[in-house]
Amino acid sequence: MAAALSIALAACGGGESASSAAATASLSDVATLGEKIFKDGSLSASGRVSCATCHNPDAAHAQTNNLSVQLGGAKLDVPGFRATPSLRYLSSTPAFYFQADGTPTGGFNRDGRAVNLTDQAARPFLAEHEMANATAQAVVDKLSRAAYAADFRRAFGDAVFSNPDTAFTGVRYALQRYQQESTAEFQPFSSKYDAFLTGKASLSDQELRGLALFNSPSKGHCMACHPSAKGADGSPPLFTDFTYDNLGVPRNSEIPANADAGYFDLGLCGPDRSDLVASRPDLCGAFKVPTLRNVATRQVLFHNGRFKSLKEALRFYVTRDTNPELWYPVVSGVPDKFNDLPSQYRRNVNVREAPYNRKPGDVPALSDAEIDDVIAFLATLSDGYTP
Repeated sequence: MAAALSIALAACGGGESASSAAATASLSDVATLGEKIFKDGSLSASGRVSCATCHNPDAAHAQTNNLSVQLGGAKLDVPGFRATPSLRYLSSTPAFYFQADGTPTGGFNRDGRAVNLTDQAARPFLAEHEMANATAQAVVDKLSRAAYAADFRRAFGDAVFSNPDTAFTGVRYALQRYQQESTAEFQPFSSKYDAFLTGKASLSDQELRGLALFNSPSKGHCMACHPSAKGADGSPPLFTDFTYDNLGVPRNSEIPANADAGYFDLGLCGPDRSDLVASRPDLCGAFKVPTLRNVATRQVLFHNGRFKSLKEALRFYVTRDTNPELWYPVVSGVPDKFNDLPSQYRRNVNVREAPYNRKPGDVPALSDAEIDDVIAFLATLSDGYTP
């Protein structure tokens, strides 16, 4: 999961989902605490930013604006570095590991550096561009004054606030339990496609065409990283294989950090993660494959929020290599492909698999009409379907 769990309230919007109250009754005491913490803006340096501010339940636990990065900090004026991800369907994510063939898999945040949801929750409270608390003690002090402080003591011990490390661990553990137990919010599996897989709904002709294109190895080839079939145990698909890919997404001038020509976000190789850059330089520029569930509700796409619509993102997928001048700056008559990577890492970009295995002048893997069909299918992955 990406770093940004919070943003400026005015920029992103906030509030509670009307559907969350019904789920609360079935939560454990610790998970109920996690829900209160998730929605408590007083735990930030500004007093106005909570996890729910930007991971809004009514927006599939994602942001409610189209800003590439969000604003946080004590004065809500510090920009982030990556687009805000959705928090839906994260509980099945394994801790980061390498498959037998060396493929990086799993982990939380876009670079997989957090091993679980408890670990992931630490940075948002402390990062300067997020909730901006100076220390864990500062978080705990705020929590000790919250209306639910007595509930926290009952859950973790009367003396819990005397040990800030223990209390801060409790905060993060409660958030994990909330996300794990509140399946109606975080793992609802309530899309039209879920109804289709269980025989309770039919897809339209256009949606079926889109599904076929999505799965076709010579067309969209999306299923290679975003499996669309049920699991071997009959479980619904998560539309991610938890691996990483380097797509050569264009540099986004809307990210303030990118004003520095020497700054690059290399995903698995930093700047937030530093353990792989020396041993696996072939991974530099790779980011975790996200779930495509609720992707049609997203207002920004990819790790850097470069694209603002599915149409634009899919056109990039299929014309990145056939018409690179559409996406990259042209320098001396030549498109500067993969311009958000240092030159030594541009060879890491995926140019082998369809639809990226094309050259200038080739026909794109998908026509505009076929892109529209795929978008129609992707819309069936949005939760909250009512027949």
